[in-house]
Formats: sequence, structure tokens, C-alpha cells
Amino acid sequence: MIDFDVSQLPMRISEVERDTGLAKETLRVWERRYDFPQPERDEQGERLYPHTQVEQLRIIRRLMDHGFRPGKIVGKNLGQLQEMLDSISNQIVPVEQASRSVGLLKLLRLHRSLELRQALNRILALDGLKRFITETIAPLNRAVGDAWLRGDLTIPEEHLYTQQVQNVLRHAIQSQPCMDDRPNVLLATFPDEAHLLGILMVEALCLAEGAHCVSLGTQLPISDIAKYAQEGQFDVVALSFSGAYPAREAVRDLVHFRERLDPAIEVWAGGQALRNKQRRLTGVRVASELDVIPALVKSWRSVRESAANRSVA
Repeated sequence: MIDFDVSQLPMRISEVERDTGLAKETLRVWERRYDFPQPERDEQGERLYPHTQVEQLRIIRRLMDHGFRPGKIVGKNLGQLQEMLDSISNQIVPVEQASRSVGLLKLLRLHRSLELRQALNRILALDGLKRFITETIAPLNRAVGDAWLRGDLTIPEEHLYTQQVQNVLRHAIQSQPCMDDRPNVLLATFPDEAHLLGILMVEALCLAEGAHCVSLGTQLPISDIAKYAQEGQFDVVALSFSGAYPAREAVRDLVHFRERLDPAIEVWAGGQALRNKQRRLTGVRVASELDVIPALVKSWRSVRESAANRSVA
């Protein structure tokens, strides 16, 4: 029997869209405008994207998340793109956080899952839930994503990381005292978003601020989320969109969701797919970074307290 790596096979355009979060239309426009990507064609004339080009597109998407314009990066070779990503990663992560991420990544590469989980729990106990999310897990997520793009982590190792972090967060969330303080926050993802880690992190940060949270998990119909939020009299619906969710579709789906929802219910949305999308989303609070979440909770309370004081006066 001949072994081969399925991950090295060419991808169809729909698969590239799901993998990178870049819309099909975007890929076609770049093909015409920048002569990249340069897909092959199957017998039916359908585009097939070689593995190396998909790797380039992944890094291009990550660089765009950091503010680079397509015209400056599309068409650069894999080595050039990786150098740019490494430079950005070194700039945005403080030395202490980078050092911590390196140590945790080493445990992951050595498949020492028990030690990884124990290390995460020790950091959580020392730093508390809020700092654990913003100063350990958020930069570690970026480090894991960058390592995967470089080929330093395998898909099973990346999945192992996700499972370990989700297990730690679930336990931390369950250990938090039950809070009845408002806002009442409903957490969920839309049908095409299967990643749970994002909303777990948001839930943990909301709980750390004393908000009351209910999570419905992932991949729910938009109409069902809106109906549940209104019937349950929730104050906020928080939604997460990973980098695998095409940005154009994320904006479209959020606009549709906002129209279905009672105007009195706030919508908070975040994740890689929504980088720099606030101007296109009227009535949606876009959390560009996780550390914005506590401020959103405090802002919600401040607005309601001010309204209550005015009504009394």
C-alpha cells in the first residue's frame, strides 16, 4: 500500500474558502488582478488550488487581519510572507507572553497533553480567569495558528491544543459562582461556525465581570437564536466568527440576524472574520480584541444606570 498525505492534495475553491475564510469572489478577483492564485483545472474546468498556494493564502489572510492591504502582499512567495508574519508576531506579543507561549507549545509538540493541561491550570489559578484569557490563551492561540501555518504543528496537534484549552475553560466556567447580574448574555454561533473556543473565551470573560451567561453552543439556525433570545428576554447576544468563516458571509449573516432581533437586544460579535468590519455593521458591537469584552459589559451597565437615574429624576 502506498501512503500519501491527504492534506497535500489540491483543493476546490469552496474548500479553500472554508479553509482560509477568503470568499470565492475574492479569490477570482485576485486571480485576475494580481495573477495569484494560479489554480489548475480539472476535467470539468473547475479550479484546483495546489497545496503551496493554499498555504500562501492562509498567511495572506492572517496578514490582512493585521491590517495589510492585499495589493502589498498578494503574489509574494511563501518565504516572504512567512518573514512578514514572523515579524508581526514578534512585534505584537510582549516578551513575557511570547516566552510563556513557547513553553506551552513545546509541551504540545512533545504530545505531553497532561502536562500541558496542568500548566494551563496553574496559570489560571495564579492569574485569575480574565488575565488567563487575555494574557495567556489569546496570544497562545495566535502562536498555535502561526506554528500551524509554518508547518511546525500537525492537524492532530492543533486539535489536541483546542481540546485541552476547551476542557480547561469549561471547568473554569463551571467553577464560577452563579451570577444573576445583568446583562443576561446569550452565546452561540451561526450554522457555518463549528469552532467553540471563541464563544467559550467570551463566556469566561463575561462571567468574570459578573454577567449572567447562557451558551447554546455552535451551529444554530439564525432564526432559532433570535427566537430564543427574545423569548428568554436576553439583553445581549454574543457571537463568534473564526478565521475560517468567510468575512463577506459573516457580515451578511449578521445584518440578517440584526434585522430579525428586537432592537432592544444588543449584538456583540468578534473573531478573526470580523477584523475591521465595524463600519459595515450598523447595530452590532464588533469586539476587535478579547480584552474589549469586559468594557462592553461595563458600558452596557453604565448606559442602563444612566437611563434609570434620568427616569428617577
